Amino acid sequence: MKSTNSLSQSHRILFLNTLAFTICFACWTLNGVLVTFLVDNGIFKWDVVQVGWLLGIPILTGSIMRLPIGMLTDKYGGKYVFSLLLLLCSIPLFLLPLADSFFMFAVLSFMFGMVGTSFAVGIGFTSIWYPKEWQGRALGIFGMGNAGAAITTFMAPSLLNQFSIEDPQNGWKLLPVIYGVALLVIGVLFLIFTKNKKIENHTKTVSQMLGSLKSVRVWRFGAYYFLVFGCFVAYAQWLLPNFMNVYQTSLVMGGMFATMFSLPSGVIRAFGGYLSDKFGARKVMYWVLSSSVILSALLMVPKMDITTAGPGVMAGKKGMITEVSETNVKVGDKDFAINKKVEKPVESTVFPTKNSWQEVVVKENQEVKKKELLAKGVTAIHFSANMWVYLVLVILIGISWGIGKAAVYKHIPEYFPTEVGVVGGMVGMIGGLGGFFGPIIFGYLLTSTGFWSSSWIFILIFSSICLIWMHRTVTKIMNEKQPALAKVMERQSSRK
Repeated sequence: MKSTNSLSQSHRILFLNTLAFTICFACWTLNGVLVTFLVDNGIFKWDVVQVGWLLGIPILTGSIMRLPIGMLTDKYGGKYVFSLLLLLCSIPLFLLPLADSFFMFAVLSFMFGMVGTSFAVGIGFTSIWYPKEWQGRALGIFGMGNAGAAITTFMAPSLLNQFSIEDPQNGWKLLPVIYGVALLVIGVLFLIFTKNKKIENHTKTVSQMLGSLKSVRVWRFGAYYFLVFGCFVAYAQWLLPNFMNVYQTSLVMGGMFATMFSLPSGVIRAFGGYLSDKFGARKVMYWVLSSSVILSALLMVPKMDITTAGPGVMAGKKGMITEVSETNVKVGDKDFAINKKVEKPVESTVFPTKNSWQEVVVKENQEVKKKELLAKGVTAIHFSANMWVYLVLVILIGISWGIGKAAVYKHIPEYFPTEVGVVGGMVGMIGGLGGFFGPIIFGYLLTSTGFWSSSWIFILIFSSICLIWMHRTVTKIMNEKQPALAKVMERQSSRK
């Protein structure tokens, strides 16, 4: 058992780690709100693809640098690595107001994106202060710093609007300065109030540390994390322009809705660790991936109006058209009723609504044959993709991914007990790349298809691939380790 003083010190380190990680995550997702504001207000003329790149570039830096930063933490200790990271990343944020072009904005975004490596530092620096029986809870609490994305989506839109009242063109420049000050203050606090600690007898070479990355299992876990963490980061930024364009919300309301996605997803990570401990990470991942498939399938249906062919009216026998009106066509002495188009008000409904009518295609005194078309049918289908239903589904998939984030990391110490840092860093890097590629992929999909929900089609396909890959792997393991049991289960299932 740890002494009370030692445990108190560990808790202080955990508090500062979590606080720093929360601020870093808020900075990491800053461009999601800031770039949207700059484009929406005409301050910069960036197209959809350029916006996608600016949303993704900070995520790229924070992803590709996670592994080397994690190694530095193991070697030199979290106090100095985390403090230096916080202090250095404040510099590009102070310089961001000077950016006057896409290139300069992209370079500074790449530099302050280093705050995304804070996860790798914090994981290593938190775990070394706690014994095994405490690590699950401690890392779960630390992981709640993901909710920092909610700070940006909730507060930044209101701050930008407030700063722009007196100076619409330059008011936005105060926001990155505030973020820079926050990093500077936390960096100083970290230097003063934390105590350094690092892995003793850390003698492994870099090649030895990277040897475990040859395992296919590492890449499979990385694929899961690409979905549950990378796509979470991508949507934490992508949802704001999504709501503004599809539902014409204000910047503040769109930010609030994006917060309702990112906050529960970040906070529930600790609960995901509890579920993984109680039911097993594999079972939790089955639930997470299955729900991701179902929810993304519902979310991918776009807000749309479709006009298609409907039931028409055909002649019952050969004859002459003797009368034509909007509501009736007469062939010989037989009348055929025509449904006239009735204008219906466009409503925001949960389910699709339809409106059907017929349009006459024949003229008076025209000869028609049996079964010849007298009036073509037209059916108009309206689907409003109700905003509140959409929001609920978005929150649910965010919660699912939040639980999945903890479940993925629960797998790692079980399969790689002596390489948690390296494997965890690699999995985190792959997941972070999802946050980088996500907005870029979404931007290209939006440009090519023309509808915003195309991003959810990507999520549906990727979720299905992960679910199938996991199920095939589990089935293979069962057949190899327990062939007799597997055959019995197959026979039983075939009888049902």
